[in-house]
Amino acid sequence: MPEAPAPSSRNLVRRHPERARYEAQLVEAILDEAMICHLGFIAEGVPYVVPTMYARAGNRVYIHGSPASRMLQTAAGSADVCLTVTLLDGLVMARSAFHHSMNYRSVMILGRARQVLDPAEKMAAFERLVEHVCRGRWAEVRQPSAKELNSTTVLALALEEASAKLRSGGPSLPEADEGVSVWAGEIPLRTVALPPAGEDQPAGAAGSHIVTYSRPGWTAPPDPAG
Repeated sequence: MPEAPAPSSRNLVRRHPERARYEAQLVEAILDEAMICHLGFIAEGVPYVVPTMYARAGNRVYIHGSPASRMLQTAAGSADVCLTVTLLDGLVMARSAFHHSMNYRSVMILGRARQVLDPAEKMAAFERLVEHVCRGRWAEVRQPSAKELNSTTVLALALEEASAKLRSGGPSLPEADEGVSVWAGEIPLRTVALPPAGEDQPAGAAGSHIVTYSRPGWTAPPDPAG
């Protein structure tokens, strides 16, 4: 499988370029598994990075928040924004302090966001946001009212300038560490849901999507050199 080129010079990975990947399928898989993004922008000359919830729908991501949010007001204007997500997969323990690292998957998206004004698209964005958090939940809960839709701002950011960066595998073993007698390897990390805790009032039984909650699985992409 040939490696896709960088969509633009702005998101060409220069630090550890061997870890960069630009295939849309990989970018989308990381976005679909992660749940929190960090949205960066500059407002009145001051840089901000804000953690928030998002969801992917096709070739765009949706971000929502309060209409009073300076973050969304700025991002919905003419400002360039940078959205990032990161998944931590493991701690890499080397034989020397210098070569300790982490295994991770990350995505960076650059561009200008647009405010979603069409009611149908806005409702669809709400559905994607709920389903991104918990698949199967949208069909069983009360849908947003017109008032709730109007009291929420939704932005859409295209995946036109998106890049992924990832590290996997064990630690580096330079010649200087070959004789060091200390354990080296990886401590894998995964997001695991604990048993659900119900509210203190009569309610329906929790569905299977609650009881057996999990995030989308991860399959390593083919080696571009293979």
